[in-house]
Amino acid sequence: MPKDKTKIKKCLFPAAGYGTRFLPATKAIPKEMLPVLTKPLLQYGVEEAISAGIETMAIVTGRGKRAIEDHFDVSYELEHQIKGTSKEHYLTEIRDVIEKCTFSYTRQIEMKGLGHAILCGETLIGNEPFAVILADDLCDNDGDSVLSQMVKLYDKYRCSIVAVEEIPLEDSNKYGIVTGKTEEDGAIRITDMVEKPDPKDAPSNLAIIGRYILTPDIFDILQETKPGKGGEIQITDALLVQAKKGGVIAYKFKGKRFDCGSIDGFVEATNYFYEKW
Repeated sequence: MPKDKTKIKKCLFPAAGYGTRFLPATKAIPKEMLPVLTKPLLQYGVEEAISAGIETMAIVTGRGKRAIEDHFDVSYELEHQIKGTSKEHYLTEIRDVIEKCTFSYTRQIEMKGLGHAILCGETLIGNEPFAVILADDLCDNDGDSVLSQMVKLYDKYRCSIVAVEEIPLEDSNKYGIVTGKTEEDGAIRITDMVEKPDPKDAPSNLAIIGRYILTPDIFDILQETKPGKGGEIQITDALLVQAKKGGVIAYKFKGKRFDCGSIDGFVEATNYFYEKW
């Protein structure tokens, strides 16, 4: 892999999915805008990127997702209405995010999988390493955020990094599953990965979650990647090409992760953050 010395400056958010598991709520509201307490899932992700020193947010959206752009913009009428009242502080967090970050958007016209969504973001990213956050996976930490931990690891290895966690083997058909050789610092140099294998075919119980750091050659690989599991272009298949050259590290992150793409995980996250509130 090329030894790219570029700092991670951009984070890509694939946000074009339909959110069918949350219908009818997501019929008119993007699933990324569903709130855990008072904050949309996507804002949690953006704040995690900021915590990792990233201030350029690239968001891949789709039809019916204008609420995302509106959220990360100033609402002059709302600001005017609550200015000087006891409610003004409610906008402090999102104002801070808007002031710190630059947001750019592109659309994924057809839903062809996560790999395709990431490829759609190439025009926003360019030829540099970048982070990817899937807002469905909401993470919480007492110390460094998951993405902050991964950026530090990238500084050491200068290759693609994927966050992984141990899962019950019977759930392997829901995730990309990896296996590899453990490095001296506990990181895992991936030798194989499979998208959503049956439990009997899973090479391990280490599942990729929605945090990645990718080197820019991933775009050329995705261009050549054929549709895989489910007829979609899978990021796992593209990462395997890098892994065969020793270019992907799996990292067992420190922290707690909630699968907010499922109702059970969403409720669990809501209860957890309410207890911390």
